[in-house]
Amino acid sequence: MPNLGMPAAAGAKRHLLTIAVEDYFHVIAFRKLIHASHWYRFERHVEHNTRKALDLLDEFGVKATFFALGCVADEMPEVVREIAARGHEVASKGYYHRTIQEMTPGEFREDLQRSREAIERATGIRVIGYRVARGRLGPKDLWALDVLAEEGFAYDSSFYPRLRSIADEPWRRFPFTHRHADAEIVEFPLATWGWHGWLFPIAGGAYLRQFPRRLMGRAIEHWHRNFTAPMVLYFHVWELDNALPKITSAPGYVRLRQYRNIERMPAILRYYLFRYAFEPIRDRLGIEPLPAVLREKPAHSVELTAGVTSARIPVTLVVPCFNEESVLPYLSNTLKRVESDFKHVYALNYVFVDDGSSDRTWPTLERIFGSAPNCQLVHLRQNCGVAAAILTGIRSASTEVVCSIDCDCTYDPHQLLDLIPRLEDDVALVTASPYHPSGRVLNVPAWRLFLSKSLSALYRRVLRQKLHTYTSCLRVYRRSMTQDLLIRERGFLGVAEMLAVLDLQGRRIVEHPAVLEVRMLGHSKMKLFRTIAGHVRLLFRVAWARWNPVRPAQLETADLPSKLR
Repeated sequence: MPNLGMPAAAGAKRHLLTIAVEDYFHVIAFRKLIHASHWYRFERHVEHNTRKALDLLDEFGVKATFFALGCVADEMPEVVREIAARGHEVASKGYYHRTIQEMTPGEFREDLQRSREAIERATGIRVIGYRVARGRLGPKDLWALDVLAEEGFAYDSSFYPRLRSIADEPWRRFPFTHRHADAEIVEFPLATWGWHGWLFPIAGGAYLRQFPRRLMGRAIEHWHRNFTAPMVLYFHVWELDNALPKITSAPGYVRLRQYRNIERMPAILRYYLFRYAFEPIRDRLGIEPLPAVLREKPAHSVELTAGVTSARIPVTLVVPCFNEESVLPYLSNTLKRVESDFKHVYALNYVFVDDGSSDRTWPTLERIFGSAPNCQLVHLRQNCGVAAAILTGIRSASTEVVCSIDCDCTYDPHQLLDLIPRLEDDVALVTASPYHPSGRVLNVPAWRLFLSKSLSALYRRVLRQKLHTYTSCLRVYRRSMTQDLLIRERGFLGVAEMLAVLDLQGRRIVEHPAVLEVRMLGHSKMKLFRTIAGHVRLLFRVAWARWNPVRPAQLETADLPSKLR
């Protein structure tokens, strides 16, 4: 164990320890990448991480204030219930992970009420405290304290002065009472270190992980020795996660902020828990926990299914998987929602094709999907490429309508609701098109878009059917027209080649606008320069087969002059 210094003496000055109950995908650093509507896709870690935080506090006999999201309380009430049962205070962090600046006063009040009700339903104890979920309160945001006071909250702990933000009101660095009409509320600002009138954050979280422990330790000790006001520290339960999933699509500086030194966080917290005494904010105010006055949870309206035909269309979803162990829980959560949303129209079956993975993709597929009656698992002994895996899935399907989706869900599978109806009787393939004028691309690097659109422009010059996108893996196939396709390119190039072969056969291909998002978890398997060179080679092959047809139905090696083989 590292040198922890001197333990806090009995009766020592008590500071305030606060803990954010949220998951790794809720955090503000990922706000531009992960919309709240996609939270359901991610594997939940909050329950496990909250218990780790509770066990850590038990190790030192410390009680704290836990600021919980209302959506967590609604989805996993047992988590916040256990926090209260183990003697800690549960306060509100809003319902969804939003900043004050994103809400009007009316929306803020509604969010407050909804989060408080969710937490009180779970714990049965009155919620008296609040902290903003994202960002902080500044001098221009004090209207939020007015709303909190009107709603009967006893305190807030969202104020976090920075640099010279309170130069004219230096007293706001320490706890202060905010009065509004006949109500009042106590504000507990987060701890800062002062230097010649400038304030720097030291309260916890990333600051404890990013800056040298000696520097942070001196700043915190300076507060402890020089101020009678309690110091407010914080951390997030996900900062105790030694298996934190990596959001690989985040920029480098965001990943640095989010993941650097996270493995050291338990030791850092142990140092401060051993050295200082802490208590919940509720105890500092001398307020005893009171039972909540619960209102009946509003009943959700039941949608009537009259008029929905019971003869659902059978559809197979083919999912190629290559070294996707870390992505499969994300995929599983996504497909559960897809199946629920499709159930009145389509009877879904799945074919998961493990394309010779070298990680634990196959046993993970067996664990998650192996027992489901509508799931078929296919294990290829060696890596054949995504196109070969898709064709294997098409040939393994038992339905005429077969869809292919990306394992990483860069195309939301819900978009198949728009694509499947486009598969008319004479259509062999419906392909998703983010480059269509009505399509969209989200967070994908500009250089990659330029290359992809340039390749599409070249394919338009050599193929009969003029599309905007030729390389999408989100497609709907007519099995009878595609199961016998012979292709030479089996990887990413094969996806374009499948479309090219159908075009040369005179098959009808339909394009539908779609939304493409950046990959969230794991890493792309595409080798950029090799893929570009391969597309150039394939374009020559397609052009040769079209204007010098020997066997135009396929793009076999025999169709080409030797220098292009």
